[in-house]
Amino acid sequence: MDSVLRQSKAVCPFMKKATASSLRAMTTAARPAASPCGGAISKLQVLANRCPVMGKAMAVQSARMGGRASAAPASFVQKAKLHTGRPREAQAVEGVFTGQKVGLPPHPPLKPSTATAANPSPAACTVSGNHGTKFNYEKFYENELEKKHKDKSYRYFNNINRLAKEFPRAHMATKEEKVTVWCANDYLGMGRNQHVLKAMHNTLDEYGAGAGGTRNISGHNKHAVELENTIAKLHAKDAALVFSSCYVANDATLATLGSKLPDCVILSDSLNHASMIQGIRHSGAKKVIFKHNDVEDLEKKLAALPLHIPKIIAFESVYSMCGSIGPIEKICDLAEKYGAITFNDEVHAVGMYGPHGAGVAEHLDWEAHQRGETKGTITDRIDIFTGTLGKAYGCVGGYIAGSAKLVDTIRSLAPGFIFTTSLPPAVMAGARAAIEYQMSYDGDRRLQQLHTRAVKEALDERDIPVIPNPSHIIPILVGNAELAKKASDKLLADHQIYVQSINYPTVPVGQERLRVTPTPGHTKQFRDHLVAALDSIWTELGIKRTSDWAAEGGFIGVGEADAEPVAPLWTDGQLGIADAVAELRAAQASGEKKGVTNQLLESIALEQEREALNAAEEAADAAKAAAAASA
Repeated sequence: MDSVLRQSKAVCPFMKKATASSLRAMTTAARPAASPCGGAISKLQVLANRCPVMGKAMAVQSARMGGRASAAPASFVQKAKLHTGRPREAQAVEGVFTGQKVGLPPHPPLKPSTATAANPSPAACTVSGNHGTKFNYEKFYENELEKKHKDKSYRYFNNINRLAKEFPRAHMATKEEKVTVWCANDYLGMGRNQHVLKAMHNTLDEYGAGAGGTRNISGHNKHAVELENTIAKLHAKDAALVFSSCYVANDATLATLGSKLPDCVILSDSLNHASMIQGIRHSGAKKVIFKHNDVEDLEKKLAALPLHIPKIIAFESVYSMCGSIGPIEKICDLAEKYGAITFNDEVHAVGMYGPHGAGVAEHLDWEAHQRGETKGTITDRIDIFTGTLGKAYGCVGGYIAGSAKLVDTIRSLAPGFIFTTSLPPAVMAGARAAIEYQMSYDGDRRLQQLHTRAVKEALDERDIPVIPNPSHIIPILVGNAELAKKASDKLLADHQIYVQSINYPTVPVGQERLRVTPTPGHTKQFRDHLVAALDSIWTELGIKRTSDWAAEGGFIGVGEADAEPVAPLWTDGQLGIADAVAELRAAQASGEKKGVTNQLLESIALEQEREALNAAEEAADAAKAAAAASA
């Protein structure tokens, strides 16, 4: 369609001035008079009849079909609305220009095949038959899979069964094959949190397994209402809406807004998640991509757009594969300046940042949110939050949060919400318990941050290349798809450590990596095991170390001589360790800062052990006293 429009604009004065959205609008009925093919005549057809070129073409076609010409040229197919009814059966019709049957494409001519597995010809996917050729579906599947194998991007699934009582341990196909999981998105271990499990067990026993239907048909219940109220409170917004996943939430919300807002333009960060890309594609709206986290590039693109048209800036707070953090405040400034609304995906940040775990937007105004003051904060300036219940909160599902009217609009118009079964009551009860627990307790996310720092420091000491970032993500650069897969396989087979390799299309070719995500459960014994295993594999497979990348001039932040050190988003003060860190660094004779976090964690562990021993002794003394009293 885009290529046809570009060609038309080059030769037709009318098309040169018309936009895609105006053409779509003109395909709606203009008057009740019957068109030659049934139904009402559209505005576009009325204008086409007046055109000296199109009018003649349509007259010729109408005569050829005996007064049954198609309602509009094949080039101007109307974009489907979100809800489309088709009371009449589909029929094969002839296009105005070609006379070719649209519903019955001609058989492809059979030619001598010069196809390869990577680029099969049409003949390679067909078989001979009595009436021409039939498409060979299995051969097509085989060719597509062969491409994935050839470029090393084929995805292998490992059988990993996480053990609630042995977190972060898991077993594979058999319970005897134990491994340590280092790449899960259950960042805080909430999937085995006792408060969450209790809420789920109680709800499951009382309300059963499933929701029973869509939210509109028996699937709306108190669990949904309470969960959405909790999410709205978390993000300091009027309302929230829960979806089956955040992929669906992003897709449905962007597709609905982009298709309904007139002449809408969506500006999208170049590293946005596939769910946002798909939502923009489904919307049919114009898409403008800006360079990753580049507010200057974003402003140039905003400034080139008319001020009056609706604009959505879609971005993430934490980018999961590189760990970078979006410039949220600057994006809000630009949105207000150029009349755009903001769409902030906090999927990898909710539960992890901020005094209440609401994400990076909350974290950036730490003191204000600690005091309960949200007016004028970055959180207050964000129009749409999206998040997940399946990562730091350890459950499943996704959501949006925003103004009451925005949420009601998506609730009323988005097929991804309307036509899907509601989450099970037990899941929603568990998710609510997880959010409320993390809103009142920050110990898990603080410990997770300390474990992240400790692993990054240890890897740095071994010259293992970590892509610098201020978040909880540890992307270890490999730079080769085959080597990344081998490293992942060897970790699992030789060291019983599960870390999934990340290859194209998740990351660009040449930037393949291992993605490590520490949790509060990854104590020193697990950390030492991981670092030693990585060091061994890097040597065995000859994978480039940080010094090797530096010798080549550096790459994506690794080994770059002029790169500024990246400070963690969580400060020592926010973690409550500022005084302890200062003392440890002062005590180091050489002044080296390496290993400080491990020392700090060792001292914390010793203190926790002492507290546990004291508690056990007190409990034993109390038991003895009770026994003596009863005697």
